[in-house]
Amino acid sequence: MAGLFADSLIDTVKDTATLVPFLFITYIVMEWLERRTEERSVRLLSGVGRYGHLIGAGLGLVPQCGFSAGAASLYSGGVITAGTLIAVFLSTSDEMLPIFISSAVAPAAIGKILAVKFAIALISGFAVDFIWRMIRRKTRHSNEHTTEDDEHSVFGLHEEKHIHDLCEQDHCGCEDEEGSIFRSALVHTLKITAFIFIVSLVLSLLVGLFGQRELAALMTDAPVAGSLISGLIGLIPNCAASVAITQMYLEGMLTAGQLMSGLLTSAGVGLLVMVRTNHHAKENAAVICTLWVLGVAWGILIDIAGVTF
Repeated sequence: MAGLFADSLIDTVKDTATLVPFLFITYIVMEWLERRTEERSVRLLSGVGRYGHLIGAGLGLVPQCGFSAGAASLYSGGVITAGTLIAVFLSTSDEMLPIFISSAVAPAAIGKILAVKFAIALISGFAVDFIWRMIRRKTRHSNEHTTEDDEHSVFGLHEEKHIHDLCEQDHCGCEDEEGSIFRSALVHTLKITAFIFIVSLVLSLLVGLFGQRELAALMTDAPVAGSLISGLIGLIPNCAASVAITQMYLEGMLTAGQLMSGLLTSAGVGLLVMVRTNHHAKENAAVICTLWVLGVAWGILIDIAGVTF
């Protein structure tokens, strides 16, 4: 057992160390991109009206750690609909992109994943708003005492809030427009490297104990259960969720559908910001459940269709 741990530790250190420079460069680009575009993106999303699903699905693909949080704040303030928020959450992949890039995943495969996520986010966003409008109309007609606030509660039209306390808590420098891009990128790189190291070490130990084929079979032989579990992992409001899902896929332990289920529900800190800023628990629960059901359903459909990346 000691020998297995030592071998796994050495292999994990080597593999993780090779990713660090690529992650750092990737995060420098992402930090620059975020500081140049995040405010414009949020402003753009706030002015697109009922067709925000299209803009939200596209902007969610851009590797910005704060955009899903910004969308959650807009939803809590009643600026965007639930469908637009779902579109943003579904298209957001959190740490998937930098890990794929640093792991030298083929650009064609990355592009295919992003294209599928965009299509799913767009379709789902329209569907959610259509269904929620039907529910609102049915509720309004069945209740003569419905107030204007009650009618709007489905879409979260409440007091507008702008929350940036998550980055302040992490002290990553994201909240400081004058802060160093290099410092912020370094902090992100170190945090994600730590997550990758822990996840990779655990996976390496499991492979050493049980064998990679056996572990992969646990998920691939039960695609529905695997998608359910992956979708739940993705809901964890932390970048560790997308890191674990991506690493498991790269190790061959997840199918394409299971990967997609996890990535579709992996909205990063967006869910946490929504819960903090929107003080209507039923709405928050509805959004979270909808996100999970959609992520799992699309993942299962992808596996049934035999789609690969």
